[in-house]
Amino acid sequence: MRVADFLPAADQLPLADLPTLAGDGGLVVVAPHPDDESLGCGGLIAEARRLGRAVRLVVVSDGCGSHTHSKTHPPERLRRLREEETLRAVALLGLAAGDVRFLRLPDAHVPSAGPEAEAAAQAVAEAARDCAASAVFVTWRHDPHCDHQASAAIVRLARPKLGPARVYEYPVWGWTLPPDTDVGPAPQGYRLDVSAHQTAKREAVYAHASQTTDLIQDDPTGFRLESAMIDRLCGPFERFVTV
Repeated sequence: MRVADFLPAADQLPLADLPTLAGDGGLVVVAPHPDDESLGCGGLIAEARRLGRAVRLVVVSDGCGSHTHSKTHPPERLRRLREEETLRAVALLGLAAGDVRFLRLPDAHVPSAGPEAEAAAQAVAEAARDCAASAVFVTWRHDPHCDHQASAAIVRLARPKLGPARVYEYPVWGWTLPPDTDVGPAPQGYRLDVSAHQTAKREAVYAHASQTTDLIQDDPTGFRLESAMIDRLCGPFERFVTV
């Protein structure tokens, strides 16, 4: 199926409440970078916490690829900043710092196979065991970013260790793919109504100030989330496709 047809179809997936979507256990969210958790699953996290569900967040990369030419924010300082932003963001969604694990794999070079990928898969499995997860959420395997694809591959490596937990993928950058890109069969899965959490989600996204503002001013090549992208992902529904 062409991505130009897939994503509109994902926008029409059936609505589900959290138990229908994710079962009765805890949830694990796997984010390739600091901020993907808020962009793709901010409403999911907030709804799960509202219902008293245990949530664990695994952030795969160190996020140091966003401003590679900054002298004021060399890699170690940028890593610390992005982790601090993540903790502020998820606190707005109801998640405690102790529920977040940073794997610190190299941004733009997250492996899909090999010892580091296997170790990351083990971390995902440990997070699932820790919260008795009935569902795991990771970025869509067709997202046009190598780390998003690698994170999906890591969850596939973890799957034999996840027991009966369901696995869903969430698109973040899929809308930037060329329209004729083949992304496989028509989507299956659900939409979650997150309208009650839209304000908190948007605040969580903007808590990643290094990605949404001119906080880092000395790197003209630095990454910045466009407002149109934020608006697209901060609507009343989040989409989760089964794999």
